[in-house]
Amino acid sequence: LMEEWAKEMGLTPDMVDLVITYATRVAGVILVMLIAMIVAGWASRALVGRLTKVGFDATLTKFFGSMSRWAIIVFAILGCLGIFGIETTSFAAVIGGASLAIGLAFQGSLSNVAAGAMLLLFRPYKVGDVISVGGVTGAVDSIDLFLTTLDTPDNRRIMVPNGQVFGATIENITFHEKRRVDIPVGVGYEADID
Repeated sequence: LMEEWAKEMGLTPDMVDLVITYATRVAGVILVMLIAMIVAGWASRALVGRLTKVGFDATLTKFFGSMSRWAIIVFAILGCLGIFGIETTSFAAVIGGASLAIGLAFQGSLSNVAAGAMLLLFRPYKVGDVISVGGVTGAVDSIDLFLTTLDTPDNRRIMVPNGQVFGATIENITFHEKRRVDIPVGVGYEADID
């Protein structure tokens, strides 16, 4: 059946072998990526669930869940390159040169990543705190590598780049358990103060 199809298409036996070889490899790559996506999602949920169960910090829990998912996907992509016979070690020099070019192109984004790492390290606020930064006030929903996500009192979602957050004055409104509230009260000039 294959030989008849190859003759109709005008393919030589070598071409048929090449198509069969690469078709199985493409099918293998698709299968590996599907399994990697499923495993990455499962591992991320399992890690977040376990860290939440032991009472680990909510900010780092979300961060580690996201990082574990992406690490599995990156390793799957590298494995898929091996399925096609591409030596990943030969890409080291190319990746090094490309990373320099990409680093220069994404200078702003990488500064957000560096700021995100500094925010996770120094911890001026955590998930659940109400902060005011860059003219925006809201409860911190998540701190990712690139963005800090805030929910405002009027139920809007604001995403502030970490570079702007780390470079600005951060007011952590809920840091202390008690806060003073100043209420100015006006009194008429003719009123008896006593």
